[in-house]
Amino acid sequence: MSIVNFTMHAYYILTICLNSVTIQLLKMSISITGTGSYIPELKVTNKDFNNHNFLNLDGTTFKHNNEVIIEKFKAITGIEERRYAPQEYTTSNLAFFAAEKAIENASIDKETLDYIIVAHNFGDLKDGYIQGDTLPSLATRVKHQLQIKNPKCVAYDLIFGCPGWLEGMIQANAFIKSGIAKRCLVIGAETLSRIVDDFDRDSMIYSDGAGAAVVEKSDDGGEIIAHESATYANDEANFLFFGETYDKDDEKKKFYIKMHGRKIYEFAVTNVPAAMASCLDDSGINIDEVKKIFIHQANEKMDEAIVKRFYKIYGKEMPEGVMPMSISKLGNSSVATIPTLYDLVKNGKLENQEIKKGDVVIFASVGAGMNVNAMVYRI
Repeated sequence: MSIVNFTMHAYYILTICLNSVTIQLLKMSISITGTGSYIPELKVTNKDFNNHNFLNLDGTTFKHNNEVIIEKFKAITGIEERRYAPQEYTTSNLAFFAAEKAIENASIDKETLDYIIVAHNFGDLKDGYIQGDTLPSLATRVKHQLQIKNPKCVAYDLIFGCPGWLEGMIQANAFIKSGIAKRCLVIGAETLSRIVDDFDRDSMIYSDGAGAAVVEKSDDGGEIIAHESATYANDEANFLFFGETYDKDDEKKKFYIKMHGRKIYEFAVTNVPAAMASCLDDSGINIDEVKKIFIHQANEKMDEAIVKRFYKIYGKEMPEGVMPMSISKLGNSSVATIPTLYDLVKNGKLENQEIKKGDVVIFASVGAGMNVNAMVYRI
């Protein structure tokens, strides 16, 4: 065989191999093979806030009494009660509880995990303390609690605001598609009840919890079809921030989670529907095929406005029952809301809500950054 013929033959074989690899990559389905969540047992109802001394930003008292304040709060947010973690548990403990369930649900050997990604915002907050602890990382703590011995199981934290869990899913998808990983565990966990200003009405929004998912290549599972992410960091960067208490007599100078609610609402109802539509268009899926939308449980009215505007982009009305909601009973647990909500619906634990194999769903979130993301997934 001449050198020219040998070279052409080798080139031909290499092309076939590369095309084969490309086809396999294109056919690769990245699936959620297991889910788990941890919902604290302690219920805190709206009535439990009747004795709070809510103040304005300048430290002055409201002209309305607490009954009126709480009634208006419920009408806007939809929140009736929320869950708080037991005193002895931190965020990494909650993450561990959800992780254990997800691993069991996926029926996998935990030693085969390539990545553990933990989304949170404030680290481990011990009850009575406000300083976050992130050394070592929460993901490392979860790996330690799971007693995973494999050093090649890489554990790291992800801080991306409320969309953190969904961004972790997007990263896991990229790791697996690129061949860097075969199996990942993505967790969203938070104990927001320990970082709120008791003098701020917004303290009633936040709650604690954790949700987790095992993500891997699967021949008979679901499929991550498309995703979208964005960060708006100009005028929007400080819509959510760390700020001092509204109690002007407090000399401790501690900082708490604060937000510009109206600005966040206006930002969310504009940018989240657009991100969802862009993601759906990239997926090639028709909007009529979408069965459920799992949206970050931030505010009932805001979530309804987002989904209605999303359907309006396509000249459609929002279908009844398309948006499962857990916020009325669980509050806003940040990165934990979507994985917890998905786990509840998947396991038939949310009234009048169900999903089945083959259904197309959309995940979407918005939060500090300001960050927005979305993902189209076929179950």
